[in-house]
Amino acid sequence: MLTFFLLLIVLAILMVLRMPIAFAMGITGFVGLAMQLGPMPALSVLDRAFFDKSSSFILVAIPLFILMAEILTSGDVTRRAIIACQAWIGHVKGGLAMATVGASVLLAALVGSSTASTAAMASSAFPEMRRHGYDDRLAAAVVSVGGTLAVVVPPSIVLVVYGVLTETSIGRLFIAGIVPGLLTALGLVVVIKIIAERTDYAPKGEPFRLGHAVRVSGNVIPMVLLILAVIGAIYGGLTSPTEAAGLGVLGAFLIVLCQRTLKMSALGSSLSRAIRATVMIIAIIVCSSIFANYLAFTGVTQAILVALAETELSRWTILAIMVLILLVMGMLMDQLAILSLAMPLAFPAAMALGFDAIWFGIIVTKTVEIGLLTPPLGLNAYVTSAQTKVPLRKIFRGLLPFIAVEMVVLLMLIAFPQLTLWLPGLMM
Repeated sequence: MLTFFLLLIVLAILMVLRMPIAFAMGITGFVGLAMQLGPMPALSVLDRAFFDKSSSFILVAIPLFILMAEILTSGDVTRRAIIACQAWIGHVKGGLAMATVGASVLLAALVGSSTASTAAMASSAFPEMRRHGYDDRLAAAVVSVGGTLAVVVPPSIVLVVYGVLTETSIGRLFIAGIVPGLLTALGLVVVIKIIAERTDYAPKGEPFRLGHAVRVSGNVIPMVLLILAVIGAIYGGLTSPTEAAGLGVLGAFLIVLCQRTLKMSALGSSLSRAIRATVMIIAIIVCSSIFANYLAFTGVTQAILVALAETELSRWTILAIMVLILLVMGMLMDQLAILSLAMPLAFPAAMALGFDAIWFGIIVTKTVEIGLLTPPLGLNAYVTSAQTKVPLRKIFRGLLPFIAVEMVVLLMLIAFPQLTLWLPGLMM
């Protein structure tokens, strides 16, 4: 155990020195294996971990979903979704902010990445809210919190990584994320409505024009149909998530081709960004596997399970401790780093306590989502601040009521597991 704690210190030092989390975990895991088994057996484990994880068919879904999002973003489809939502409800007090949440739901169902969704909203929705006299604190907070919906709403990259790390059905995880995602969006709209009624932060937008709303919505219909096709194919058991991702890429390419909104130079940039993101994610998955192998050989995971079996604490108390630890981790690191560090220990413990793997995945994902908003890291707040030039302190202050409602939704999902498990239970 002394060696284990020393290696944890080494891992923490490497992370403080800003080494990428994948390499920090890989190095720590390999050194631990070499100390435990010897250099040659450690190299053998390293070789098997790389092959087993990188050759998994389900990993193909990651670059495909990322590429689908990049094509649609480069093809101006995401900006049109924002315009369409604003056209329908932008005229009411706080309507533009509510429309931003609605567009964030659509964007989340296409992008799968929180930071990408936040960046798109910051460049499209924030200027529109500022032009209509919205307070910068509210506008920036709505953009930041709207981006987090991409963590839960399918096809979330975080859910894919969780599924790969824990060998849980990604299709069922996707379907399980629908109700929590919509519940979160509803909570955000309620907060915006309350703020709009009690302050002058969110004035009315332009008068409603039915013809204009119908006209701009026509640009979004193909995107909505694509979302329904991808999610519906998974829900109906017609395709695997990987096959649905392939259909999504084809559909995205046909949409931007028919609408003539994608340039060849932009397509090249989309491919480049998708490749970079994919390499980073797969590196995290592979190196997390090396670290998990080290934990298995040292018996740390088994020791934790034995300790849990002997403890007098209830399983709900232990779950609460896990959630609190994940929330603290969310204040300090990004979501993929949290999953890669925590799941090798937290997932076996949760399964030993009798929790459902799908439900636990949504709870973890929701907890990670909240971490994107909380200081000092608050990655989404940083992305929004960089693009809008709104000071971080002002954004974090504006996020406080939204973080509160996020916590309420998290507690509801914990207290009522059927909110998460109902739809997956109906799958074929």
